Amino acid sequence: MNYKNPDENGYYGEFGGAFIPEMLYLNIEELQKNYLHIIESEDFQKEYQDLLKNYVGRSTPLYLAKNLSKKYNTTIYLKREDLNHTGAHKINNALGQVLLAKRLGKTRIIAETGAGQHGVATATACALLGLECIVYMGEIDIQRQAPNVARMKMLGASVVAATSGSKTLKDAVNEALRDWINHPITTHYVIGSVVGPHPFPDLVTRFQSIISKEIKEQLNEQIGKENPDYVIACVGGGSNAAGTFYHFVNEKNVNIIAAEAGGLGIESGQSAATTFLGTLGVLHGSKSLVMQTKDGQVIEPHSISAGLDYPGIGPFHAHLCKEKRAEFFSINDDEALQSAFELTRLEGIIPALESAHALAVLDKKKFNPHEIIVICLSGRGDKDMETYLKNL
Repeated sequence: MNYKNPDENGYYGEFGGAFIPEMLYLNIEELQKNYLHIIESEDFQKEYQDLLKNYVGRSTPLYLAKNLSKKYNTTIYLKREDLNHTGAHKINNALGQVLLAKRLGKTRIIAETGAGQHGVATATACALLGLECIVYMGEIDIQRQAPNVARMKMLGASVVAATSGSKTLKDAVNEALRDWINHPITTHYVIGSVVGPHPFPDLVTRFQSIISKEIKEQLNEQIGKENPDYVIACVGGGSNAAGTFYHFVNEKNVNIIAAEAGGLGIESGQSAATTFLGTLGVLHGSKSLVMQTKDGQVIEPHSISAGLDYPGIGPFHAHLCKEKRAEFFSINDDEALQSAFELTRLEGIIPALESAHALAVLDKKKFNPHEIIVICLSGRGDKDMETYLKNL
């Protein structure tokens, strides 16, 4: 089975599609008709690849974590997306989409953000390419991610608080969609994860697939083979995971592991572990697994990490889960914190709280000494220092 790309209607198996208000139909249709033609063109790729290399700083290192490997008696590599310009994988997609928006004649960019990394990346791309930028962010996330809010404002973006619902990522997405409906002609919505109506899940996955492309090349360079035994990444909506998994999903000998935010525990009522708690539903324009009540009301998620605090999951990941192509783990807040401190003290690398969920899989699953494990370190922990200091 080919897992990588959706069908012509944007479905991965039964998940995906485009469930949109009538006011957005022309925007989405314009994007669906043009995105592949534009992003695969020689002109686009030349500009995009040049920026990835000379502006973002790619390729990011594939680092053999010797101390971590020794502790867990296996071979662990870290894909260092935290070393990208702006501090996370988000810039791969933000730059690509803003370049695409310019080619579509858009002058105004909107985005949503949870942890703030996507907001910073989008504001950065807009500053570079000269477009107006408005970032929607949950009121609670604005408080817990203050350094990133300051960076966005310094970059010239307007940061607008989402004050409805749980005042987190889900509500920021709602506000961004509302804005797009009101400004359909001039505006492009840079969705930050592999969620939303088709073609966004595929578009974002393609921009993030640079991660797994580089892993293959770098592993081959370092150990003489392209494929590890395991790739591991954290999943909220799931863009870093989609990029990490993309070039491996059709490689039968590569095991795929996704780490979701368990919050205070799956049974606690304070969780964001969608594949454990979700049922089939429509959220933010696509059909996927959604944390919801029996009558379809979205259940508020909880995670210590703002970037994983989402009640759904991208349709690509829902498909991998249903087909048992990927193994999903639920990582609780305290487990993620413990893994963050462990990496910091063993390797001198402070990870983002999101990435710490992927690291925590090392305590949940036993790996053999001869196995090669690659973990996506999706972002750096500067933005989470306040949370870390509270838990020292």
